[in-house]
Amino acid sequence: MGYLLGLDIGTSAVKTLLLETSGVVIGNVTVEYPLSTPRPGWSEQNPEDMWQATVTSIKDLLAKYQVSPDSVLGIGLSGQMHSSVFLDSDYKVIRPAILWNDTRTSAQCRYIENVVGKNTLLEEVCNPALEGFTLPKVLWLRDHEPENFSKLRWLVLPKDYVRFRLTGNLQMEVSDAAGMLMMNVRKRVWSKPVLEKLNLSDEILPPIIDSVDVAGTISPEVARLTGLKEGTPVVGGGADNACGAVGSGVVTPGRGMFSLGTSGVVLAHLAEPKLITHGTVHMFNSCVPNQFYMMGVTLSAGLSFNWFRNQMGRSAESYDALTERAATAPPGSKGLVFLPYLTGERTPHGDANARASFVGISATHGEAELTRAVLEGVAFAFCDSVELLKEAGWNGTALRALGGGARSPLWKDIIASATGLTLEEINIDEGPALGAAILAGVGAKVYGSVLEASDSIIKVERVVEPNLEWRETYLELYEVYKGLYSALKDSFDRLVEFA
Repeated sequence: MGYLLGLDIGTSAVKTLLLETSGVVIGNVTVEYPLSTPRPGWSEQNPEDMWQATVTSIKDLLAKYQVSPDSVLGIGLSGQMHSSVFLDSDYKVIRPAILWNDTRTSAQCRYIENVVGKNTLLEEVCNPALEGFTLPKVLWLRDHEPENFSKLRWLVLPKDYVRFRLTGNLQMEVSDAAGMLMMNVRKRVWSKPVLEKLNLSDEILPPIIDSVDVAGTISPEVARLTGLKEGTPVVGGGADNACGAVGSGVVTPGRGMFSLGTSGVVLAHLAEPKLITHGTVHMFNSCVPNQFYMMGVTLSAGLSFNWFRNQMGRSAESYDALTERAATAPPGSKGLVFLPYLTGERTPHGDANARASFVGISATHGEAELTRAVLEGVAFAFCDSVELLKEAGWNGTALRALGGGARSPLWKDIIASATGLTLEEINIDEGPALGAAILAGVGAKVYGSVLEASDSIIKVERVVEPNLEWRETYLELYEVYKGLYSALKDSFDRLVEFA
């Protein structure tokens, strides 16, 4: 029996997954590493910590499951998007990586919009300038650390850096490159119009490869460090959300998924990219060659429920206990609406100043209604993303449900009824690491294509249909929800300035 490894280089840990070529997940090993926040709004990580955790996780996984190195047929990688790893001419790290959730680059985003122009950005890179993307981080380095910028020879993302350490070959994989704000998404080339207007050279950017391309093989040194066999093929892999789509079977037009973790993602697979000029959604290259996906993000999905539980003094209680009480409240929570903007909002508003709010509280509302309103508010945030995906041409009728929050039956019922979409529960919820392992199998010729591999492994086991009575209530309440942001926007800005 042969095996495939999927490595997910996350924000807090490396997860290494072992997949039998028959499609059975054997297990995984997770090794954590530290996150640094040297100033408010800053988020950094040492790439060497990512590498050492990767070595340890591979070595521990091979030992834990007694895997012969000869039986590992391929390795794929997934990783946190947008985060910048700066290398000098000797391929040494210049400074800690600036991560996707770092917000120091607001001034650089405005500079990009002014110099490049919003229309050119959308035409070239299919995305607006946001603090999380990689390009503003490069400009920040130039503006604030000119000595480090003068050393910059190569710019890569975390999983591409780890793949370089595994193989000695430096490339940029296309689904991750799409999230840098530096690549023409349609043409799959570095965007000269964007870079030239910002006086940046594309020579700092490695060659672009496909997710299933064999990028190199395990080097002799890495074989000694990890126990892998020298010469084992390593494929390009993919960005975390792109690999999450592969690992949930969202690999052909019409399919979509939502992930309900700390943040929330709604993602749809598209055959062709379509620009949305209003509302902050992301258009990226898929791990399926020459195809695309569009994604909406709500920043505080599960975080909203976690925050509410803690502030209600219920931190010792399970989430199930809270949702049981929430189930006693009627749909619509007796006219109570929650805006889940605890950390600003990405889709559709792209507003870091947006703030969470309960609107409509009266003396008739108790804990059950407050709790249900939080669940419903997150569901309405998903509706915002679904509306934009449909405008982009997605014609799906179902979303595959992923993430810890999707384990709640009540929350799934609410989301299905609010969006009007069937929710599909799948047999495996291993996330991006599984997608990376599947990509490794395609690159190693174990599987014929991403679609063939994903469909042979991922199966829909159960579905959750919308409650039609709830649906009527939520259609009415969603219209109220949509009007609240514009009504409160000026107040949000003033409150942030006050704070």
